[in-house]
Amino acid sequence: MIQILTITLNPALDVATSVDAVVAGAKLRCDEPRYDPGGGGVNVSRAILRLDGQSEAFVAFGGETGLMALSMLKAEGIEPIHFPVVGNTRQSMAVVETSTGKQYRFQLPGPGWPPEQTDALLVALKPHLTQGRLVVMSGSVPAGVPADIGNTINRLAIDQGARLILDTSGDALVSAAQNPGPPFALLRMDGAEATEVSGRSFATPASLADYGLQLIASGAAEKLVMSIGSKGTVGVSTEERFFCQPPLIKTLSAVGAGDSMVAAIALQLAAGNSFRDAVRHGVAAAGSAVMTPATQLCSKQTADEILEGVVTSEI
Repeated sequence: MIQILTITLNPALDVATSVDAVVAGAKLRCDEPRYDPGGGGVNVSRAILRLDGQSEAFVAFGGETGLMALSMLKAEGIEPIHFPVVGNTRQSMAVVETSTGKQYRFQLPGPGWPPEQTDALLVALKPHLTQGRLVVMSGSVPAGVPADIGNTINRLAIDQGARLILDTSGDALVSAAQNPGPPFALLRMDGAEATEVSGRSFATPASLADYGLQLIASGAAEKLVMSIGSKGTVGVSTEERFFCQPPLIKTLSAVGAGDSMVAAIALQLAAGNSFRDAVRHGVAAAGSAVMTPATQLCSKQTADEILEGVVTSEI
């Protein structure tokens, strides 16, 4: 059995292109587009493959765009567990303005889910949440799905003997932060999301770590990984709190950096390595991802090179 399972409820067909300038009114004649299957868990599985690992991907694809993304995912060597949904899988567009180097990211909404579809999801998912599995639920939650779906799947996973890493946003992240238990194995968020969830600002890695410890004490999670963009990433558990800083890296595209981080962390934890080492590898994989253009993800060779320059300090 493959030890890592990823879950994507709101996948995407990612489109990447470039144009000289983004201006209102005029027809913008873009360069040849690149298409990729996308969405949180999909990208985590794709990044795991690039890091020489294996995972199974449970994905809720729908409609013609969903079939296109499904076909692309299979072509990359990932045979997904397809959970069919009503409506078309959303599209996500990243456009680089070549005259400035700026990247613009446009996110279209995915299809809304009726209540019975969520019920069917839990039934379909349960057999795959097997004893000893590390499960990664990543990405946004579709409209119509209860905000506490992460909490629900976490309880289901624990009942089956699995562990859940959650990386989400919006109301689903707020609900996860308020989770009274049982705790997630790991909860990931960035500094801006921590501010959105808590209503507080965090000026230093130490203040972010303090907030992470509050969430651990409340029963939300056993471990927190909290990124501060290119500055670095905070890791917090009941045993330790540390800050991992990458070397100076030139960013070409931020698409997929967080997913690459989660992929590397999951691989390391599934292999039985320490939390600290997992976060170091995550920072290196995220750094590798931002060095690639458009919607491309990390590469193992570049991540391994960056890993040597990652500095870890106590906070």
